[in-house]
Amino acid sequence: MSHPQHAALSIVGEEDSAKRRQILDGARAVFMDLGFDGGSMGEIARAAGVSKGTLYVYFTDKNALFEAIVEQEVLEQGKSAFNFDPTRDTEITLKEFGTAYIQLLCRPGGGSSTRTVMAIAERMPEVGQRFYNNVVALTIGRLAAYLEARVTAGDLAIDDCSLAASQFMMCCQASLFMPFIFQAAPAPSPEQIAEVVNSATRMFLAAYWRR
Repeated sequence: MSHPQHAALSIVGEEDSAKRRQILDGARAVFMDLGFDGGSMGEIARAAGVSKGTLYVYFTDKNALFEAIVEQEVLEQGKSAFNFDPTRDTEITLKEFGTAYIQLLCRPGGGSSTRTVMAIAERMPEVGQRFYNNVVALTIGRLAAYLEARVTAGDLAIDDCSLAASQFMMCCQASLFMPFIFQAAPAPSPEQIAEVVNSATRMFLAAYWRR
């Protein structure tokens, strides 16, 4: 039987976490609408439906809020489990990874966080760098390690696996990510993703498959 005090602390913790998410959602909306400079703490409090006093309990300033938004996106993207078992079939692995990667990049609602990070990276380069290193570079590195294993196995002939990993990821984005991130098109359909990823895989294997 759980202790009443422990149950009460759990409820408080859940409420605190929900309030924090509520504030971050409000801040993200304000930053996207008014920009980092234009969005005041008062505007953020109104958008989040909390008092300024409550806002300052959780975040000391806009910089802290923005960093929290970036960390939230890092955690969200980090939840994706790509199967890079070095013994897996190369074509299957590339197709499955490419599909999951684009679904993650272009998920409904996910673009706002990426756009926000891109917009503020010049002002706060350390935040942009942390996002890149913990999300983009980490994924490139994991795919590169898989490709190196397939080179060792004799399936692929690649001199620079990190470059090849970046090339494949960019090919998977072709015609999908840029229109989505600039809000020129909605999130791509599964059929659109499959078409582009299958094409990217064919191109990649045509260039790097050991003949």
